[in-house]
Amino acid sequence: MDFNAITKLARFKTILMILLKYGFDDLAQRLDLPGSRLIKKTGSAERNLETYERIRRVIEDLGPTFIKLGQIMSLRPDLLPVPLTKELSKLQDDVPPVPLAEIHEVVETSLGRKVNEVFSIFDAEPLAAASISQVHRAVLREEGDIVSVKVQRPGIKRRMEADLDILAAIANRLHERSHDLKAYDLPNLVRVTRRNLLREIDFTREARNMKIAGSYQNDSSWIFIPKVYDDYCFRKILVMEHIHGAKLKNMNSAELVNAEMMAKEGLKAAIKQILEDGFFHADPHPGNMLVYNEKKLCLLDWGLVGRLTENDRNRLIDLLKAIVEKDGEQMVHTLLRICSREAAIDEDALERELLDIVDSYFAVPVKDMNIGHVLLAITELLRVYHLKLPADLVIMVKALVTAEGTARQIHPSLNVLSESEEYIKRLAAQRYQPRRLWRNFSTALTRIFDSQREIPKRLLQILDRIGRGDMKMAFRFENIGDLLNALENSSNRMAFSIIIASLIIGSSMIITTGVGPLLFGFPAIGVIGYLISAVLGLWLVFNIIRTRKY
Repeated sequence: MDFNAITKLARFKTILMILLKYGFDDLAQRLDLPGSRLIKKTGSAERNLETYERIRRVIEDLGPTFIKLGQIMSLRPDLLPVPLTKELSKLQDDVPPVPLAEIHEVVETSLGRKVNEVFSIFDAEPLAAASISQVHRAVLREEGDIVSVKVQRPGIKRRMEADLDILAAIANRLHERSHDLKAYDLPNLVRVTRRNLLREIDFTREARNMKIAGSYQNDSSWIFIPKVYDDYCFRKILVMEHIHGAKLKNMNSAELVNAEMMAKEGLKAAIKQILEDGFFHADPHPGNMLVYNEKKLCLLDWGLVGRLTENDRNRLIDLLKAIVEKDGEQMVHTLLRICSREAAIDEDALERELLDIVDSYFAVPVKDMNIGHVLLAITELLRVYHLKLPADLVIMVKALVTAEGTARQIHPSLNVLSESEEYIKRLAAQRYQPRRLWRNFSTALTRIFDSQREIPKRLLQILDRIGRGDMKMAFRFENIGDLLNALENSSNRMAFSIIIASLIIGSSMIITTGVGPLLFGFPAIGVIGYLISAVLGLWLVFNIIRTRKY
């Protein structure tokens, strides 16, 4: 949507006023809106708060869409400063529930039947209400099973898309006009969050995620995934097994039966999801867990997940093993294989900084050490060196940090490093089992033979196109927008200057004729021409001085 059209929307004006309320008048000024020079005089900011806290407060005031966006971005320390992602992780999306009649309407539209035809009982009071959905306990009429029904809030997708359009327009405007914000690539930030957010509000994806995660569990697992009822799951409604349990965030370790074992097994389950299954919950915090049957942890809210390929997992194991063994050279080697980079880097300097990070974490008492926090610090360092981790690996880092924090909440004296180290070394050893080595060797051999067949064919195609004169090369020009804007501004000013000069020359010619009507003893048309030229000339000079482009 065009930025000028966006500025006329009432929602945009609300966003602008909230930015001013929390002291972000400089951000509002960068949008270059009419009257923006007066913004500082009208802004009433809570300036005593830290910048990142003010950002969180802004997001909370902006409502459900922005809260969910903030929660998603809290998982991306590769795109935002780590202190900001920590602040965003505090966002809560508890909201007043939607009236029951509106919930029934969504359910009936999705199922194509009346609520009482599908459910013999449908509780009026929700179990939980959040920014995207709310959950009601119900009983299926045919199966007789007690279920939890997750229902999307009416109209939430439309409101989110409208907010995202406004956010995209603001991001593009700031990216064009603020050189110091270009490093954050705000348009890409909005694209990433839009994609993730629209995925999260599609409950068929969440149902599929729960089934995939459940397929990796067994009866002895300490992590439990509720059963999904496929026949009743649609884009706006998710029906799953109802779990009677207490939210982990509302409990302390003294209330838990065998808290130490639960913490150990829960952490191992999280590491297993990441390093063995390659399919993991993106945000395993205590609010997403129920203590079930006194010893099992039921993991809820599978809207956001991460996936790791076998290559990703192998390289991650190499990296974790290098961290545990404090092998700086291996850390650099593994990271350069994992990350994409735009230019050459000083590998020796990177190795020294990596070892400094590892040493600083190994210097703390063993009970306070976290592998996840080491990875988080490394992620922040990679941003400095312009090395980009794959998105799912970054989400994995945050998931591991959260899982370790949750394990510590269950059992505060848990030795996270000891539990993680043992598991990582076992997985590293498994990679060299004869059966796995043979499989990798046969796969590599197959690829080599495939390449041998393909290379001659591709070469002949290239030579054939060159012979026909049909060979084309594509060039991509980056960061050309600023140059185009500068040329456009220069052209506009030149055209404006020519118009002013023409007015002055034309007015001078009219003045010399002495033809009436007269004004101050001179031809009126000539005098008016001079006045218009003077006003336009002063405006042009003022604009050049204001933008400091002279």
